[in-house]
Amino acid sequence: MFENKKSFFEKLTGSLNPSAIESEEREIEMSANKKERVKEANDWMEEDNGEGQLTVDVYQTPEDIIIQTMVAGVKPEDLNISINRDMVTIKGRREGSRSVKDDNYFFKELYWGSFSRTILLPQEIDVDASEALEKHGLLTIRLPKLNKEKTTKIRVKSL
Repeated sequence: MFENKKSFFEKLTGSLNPSAIESEEREIEMSANKKERVKEANDWMEEDNGEGQLTVDVYQTPEDIIIQTMVAGVKPEDLNISINRDMVTIKGRREGSRSVKDDNYFFKELYWGSFSRTILLPQEIDVDASEALEKHGLLTIRLPKLNKEKTTKIRVKSL
């Protein structure tokens, strides 16, 4: 299975290194639980509710807050973006081909199924002027910042 090299001390004394024995036992246990390890490696992408968490980049320009995320393989009608003044929630579902049995995979890292992500914004935005654009699998959400410094004068009407 693997070659266990003896240390200089082991060669000199003829004794076995306890850490080498533990290492061999761990290797045997790991190979026996291969499917379990693959499952655990895939679980990092799933939240407790069974949804994957979408990865995002969030940055700002002088006028906007920009959110970008990869949604390759997701139809625009399968995306749901909810926006309020200080928070954005992106939900969706990526449908995959289920023609391959799980036993035939060597690696299974792509996420298929429901996903979501809620982003707290660093400042309030103009919900009505916000827009979302998808191009080549990259979703870009442009959120215009509210200018709290801006003042508007209104005229008082007499009734």
